[in-house]
Amino acid sequence: MSVSGMLHFANLSTLLVCMVLKFPQMFVLMQSKSSEGVSLHSLILELIGFIVFNTYQVYYDYPLPTYLEYPILIAQDAILLLLILHYNGNLKQSLFYASLFTGGWQLLTLEKWIIDWAMSLCTFISAASKMTQLRCLWSSKDSGQVSALTWGLATYTCLARIYTTAVTSADTQVLVRFVVMTILNGWVTAAVLYYRRRRTKQD
Repeated sequence: MSVSGMLHFANLSTLLVCMVLKFPQMFVLMQSKSSEGVSLHSLILELIGFIVFNTYQVYYDYPLPTYLEYPILIAQDAILLLLILHYNGNLKQSLFYASLFTGGWQLLTLEKWIIDWAMSLCTFISAASKMTQLRCLWSSKDSGQVSALTWGLATYTCLARIYTTAVTSADTQVLVRFVVMTILNGWVTAAVLYYRRRRTKQD
């Protein structure tokens, strides 16, 4: 397959996967009516990372196919946040989060240095999101309602984005972010599967 063909496949497959990426996690929450094991702080940090990354790509006029999935992921994370707040009995907090994210989004594009500075922190924010979920798993020793499928699909999309970034912009900040996210997403997936298997053996 040619480089352009591989690039098209990577972009298309990433978009298709991201269109349903959070659905397994949503279905698990709705079926169990519990958010046990799913870290709210991890989701908030992930949402911040997605917003910063998407805004950076738009600000610098990157090719649309290389970040088209991020508005979809932001929308899915917003729904997932509402579900978690609902099952935690804290749905009223949704107005606070909506104001926070909307205001932050506007702030990012006020000055070039703000978006550049935010992007330099984006990898740390996203990494902190994954580490927060890992810490939640480690402390509870139970994967609860965490969807291994969602995390596994996230690992694939980051792998695909390493390729598309290398072929198109070769932006070092973006590449580093996707490499780190691939490792951490894979780690969370492995941890979820490990604790699920251990719980099955105990039962």
